[in-house]
Amino acid sequence: MPGLNKILSTIEEQSRRQADALIGEAEKKAQKIRTDGDAAAQSAYDRRIEDCKVECEHEYAAACSSAEAGMKRELLAYKIKYIDAVINNAIEKINSMPEEEYFSAVLRLAGANMRKGDGIMYFSSRDLARIPSDFGKRLNLLASVDGSSLKISDEPADIENGFILQYGSISENCSFSAIAEADRDVLRDKAAALLFK
Repeated sequence: MPGLNKILSTIEEQSRRQADALIGEAEKKAQKIRTDGDAAAQSAYDRRIEDCKVECEHEYAAACSSAEAGMKRELLAYKIKYIDAVINNAIEKINSMPEEEYFSAVLRLAGANMRKGDGIMYFSSRDLARIPSDFGKRLNLLASVDGSSLKISDEPADIENGFILQYGSISENCSFSAIAEADRDVLRDKAAALLFK
């Protein structure tokens, strides 16, 4: 995850301007909703002030509350949409990394997910075709720290990026897409904390 977090931090700065634009647009809509709600409530109040003052005040309060709730829902939808776009953008950035940088990130991720024993690592057909010549050696050097070993399978896995680790009958999907999907809520929370303080 350190590679993904680093990429997210880089993307967050570039994306902050887009977030400000989305929030500004949401705030304008919220202001219009609030203004329209105020105008409707005031108009009802003026028509019925003599015989329904209490009722009009209640309707005004309800209209304001509804406008506030609508604004909050719309703002939340914008935030979620924006954060998901940041996450998807991060995955695209990973996919377009230079080979050395990409496989260094894969190696770090493999180190964090290795188990004891002999395992098999599966890559996508795209990644199989571009694995650096010394990658297997670097991978097994990392695995040998715990007395383990990893073999890179010649068969491609049905994944877009990252890898699948298999130890006997236990298989772990370490594709960047699967990791992002599994941790999407955590990533949303972290991104929201950074982008929407």
